Amino acid sequence: MSSQTSAPAKLDGAVLKIAGVVVLGAIMSILDVTVVSVAIPTFQAQFGATYAEVAWTMTGYTLALATVIPLTGWAADRFGTKRLYMTALLLFTLGSVLCATADNIGQLVAYRVLQGLGGGMLMPLGMTIMTKAAGPERIGRLMAVLGIPMLLGPISGPILGGWLIDSYSWKWIFLINLPIGLGALIYAQIVLPKDTPEPSESFDFIGMLMLSPGLALFLYGVSTLPEEQTITATKVWAPMLAGALLVIGFVLYSFKPRHPLLDLRLLRNRNLTVASITLAVFTVAFMGAGLLFPSYFLQIHGESTLHAGLLMAPQGIGAMVTMPIAGMLADKIPVGRTVPFALLLIAAGFFAFTQVGPDTSYVLLCGSLFVMGLGMGGTMMPIMTSALRTLTSHEVARGSTLLNILQQIAGSVGGAVMSVILTSELNDSPPVPGLPVPPSGDPVTEAGLAIAGQMKPEVVAGFPDQGLLERGLAFAADSFATTFTVGFVLTLLTLIPALFLPRKKEESHLLDEEKGATPVILH
Repeated sequence: MSSQTSAPAKLDGAVLKIAGVVVLGAIMSILDVTVVSVAIPTFQAQFGATYAEVAWTMTGYTLALATVIPLTGWAADRFGTKRLYMTALLLFTLGSVLCATADNIGQLVAYRVLQGLGGGMLMPLGMTIMTKAAGPERIGRLMAVLGIPMLLGPISGPILGGWLIDSYSWKWIFLINLPIGLGALIYAQIVLPKDTPEPSESFDFIGMLMLSPGLALFLYGVSTLPEEQTITATKVWAPMLAGALLVIGFVLYSFKPRHPLLDLRLLRNRNLTVASITLAVFTVAFMGAGLLFPSYFLQIHGESTLHAGLLMAPQGIGAMVTMPIAGMLADKIPVGRTVPFALLLIAAGFFAFTQVGPDTSYVLLCGSLFVMGLGMGGTMMPIMTSALRTLTSHEVARGSTLLNILQQIAGSVGGAVMSVILTSELNDSPPVPGLPVPPSGDPVTEAGLAIAGQMKPEVVAGFPDQGLLERGLAFAADSFATTFTVGFVLTLLTLIPALFLPRKKEESHLLDEEKGATPVILH
């Protein structure tokens, strides 16, 4: 068996053009999640809806993603990646335009589901397209390119959303996708290579009837957890149990058909299994707690949505510094030798947030976010590189689908768990003496008062007891600190599976299916 020992080739113009198409689609999909998150109060006022009703604009999108992702691997083989990618772009763009025309909250949720059906296919298809375009020796560099929208989305989303809503209208957070989507469609038609679909593969209808509804039900229960505040609520445990049983049934069944909807046989690949576990634990830990960083700035420091978004920028800057370097290193050095150090950087930056108070220095917090960003740039994409590089060309679509489903579930679970911990901590605050009980019947708490007011100037200036307000803010800050501590501990636990990532050169099988291909030894 021969090996290729030459240095990994640089990304040429043709590959970068293809990467441009994928990045455009990924930016739309990821950006739309964070842009909508800042519009929740606007939707409440616009449609006269409760928070629970408006929250479904986020939940519906997530459920649609989880439902459609399992179909992506089969559909890519059956119809071709170019054709399917352009269909996903069209669905997402159409859903965006329809969202801007919504007259009530029910319509908006329905149109968000349509958006999610398109958006759910964009990331796994994009990973498949880019991996095939670059070849095994440049996967690390390409994953670094794909990581750009994954970093820019959470950072620029709140900034862009706040600016559009304040300067124009909530409709523009959706309409902005129209020119981007049309441009991406034209770009994809010109740049993406011609499809080579494989129509002989049968579709796993039984698997679809178990996996897609199972994931949707499970994530519905998880998404309801912060609202109900207890897993014993029927609205939480019933769909979670039903969903879990369907998913378990699918796992047991999936090894029987020749072409399962989700190919769990891929987990026989040690690299894919270790990378999947590492990615799942990391996503629960960091992404779950990371969603609360802007909330801390908004609710404890009283920052505007725009300012809170700007304060998160150091994290993205740090990641952009290390991500290109990590991409090049992933093509030369086994990821098991780099990822643990990147995780330690994240943990070091994370530690400052376990100590936050109502007056914590912005210099300390922004510096910590920058350090966390440095670690993030060397974590997620190298892990995905390790997972995909030893799969064959035919397995890449199914491997990327598996990783995306895992990441989606872990992100949803992490967000719900961290929200429940924060809510539970806030609810432990003692009642404020002398204040009326609100219509809900729940006692007003010091922390609850601070959070509900979000430190608006008129609330602060008009509050009769400033000392009481300060105690409420201090308690609320402690609640955030406790939640961040859980995320910090989980981040440290990610080091355990990360230590089992490849530390030696790995043989790539990406070209095995090509006639006359020679196995390539990769780092």
